Amino acid sequence: MTHDPAPEVLRYTAFSADPEGGNPAGVVLDAAGLDEERMLAVAAELGYSETAFLTERTGEGAYTVRYFSPKAEVPFCGHATVATAVALAERDGPGELEFTTAAGLVPVTVVREGGELRATLTSVTPHVTEIGAADLAEALAALDWPAADLDPALPPRIAYAGARHLVLAAATRERLADLAYDFARLEALMHRLDLTTLQLVWREAPEVFHVRDPFPVGGVVEDPATGAAAAAFGAYVRELGLTPETAVLTLHQGADMGRPGTLTVELRAGDARVRVAGTGTRIGG
Repeated sequence: MTHDPAPEVLRYTAFSADPEGGNPAGVVLDAAGLDEERMLAVAAELGYSETAFLTERTGEGAYTVRYFSPKAEVPFCGHATVATAVALAERDGPGELEFTTAAGLVPVTVVREGGELRATLTSVTPHVTEIGAADLAEALAALDWPAADLDPALPPRIAYAGARHLVLAAATRERLADLAYDFARLEALMHRLDLTTLQLVWREAPEVFHVRDPFPVGGVVEDPATGAAAAAFGAYVRELGLTPETAVLTLHQGADMGRPGTLTVELRAGDARVRVAGTGTRIGG
């Protein structure tokens, strides 16, 4: 009996040009011979919040991509998309890419700015929905956040731009910084509501936010920089009319974990989709 050789797993960080910042992701540029069980095992062994697998090349710069956390497949992952796009740009040069994901088609543009590669993904069509009072109360209880600590100007919503995220806004930076939640309790609620992460935010300025993303359903306490949640948050901001129709938001994430990163979220009038951009770089070489 023969076994396929171990796939080459590249390690990249997304939303930072510093290997010590941003969100690490695994990238497998040739996963054509891997089944779901093998991909999950690779992701679990690597231990990053997500690993991206290019399972098929469908055209020039076009690929089918699947994303796995250490515990499950996820329909879309922004930081692993950025990491994969940067890896492809290093191999093939910057340009236009097209990723077919479980959530839909995601175009990505990679450009070189100075010595850095910067990728911009365009989300699938997003939507924003209410969250029930009982579910919100359970989320706050799992976080150990009093309702009085929320920012009333940014009401709780569930936002989707490839994956579902519960947006909760803290009234102060101190509240956001103090994150010690009940892992099992939050994980159970997230499975019931089909949430990928919680997008916890604090608004520093009209278009500047600090964010954190608990990710217990992926087997990770916290995600350092979450592109899918950033896209969903862009849809949330638009839905609530918190910024002009055309706007550029800056999201700071990972500082509380010692892995600072920056996500740029672009909204365009007349286009429901959300663009999320950031730098990326290889880890360990």
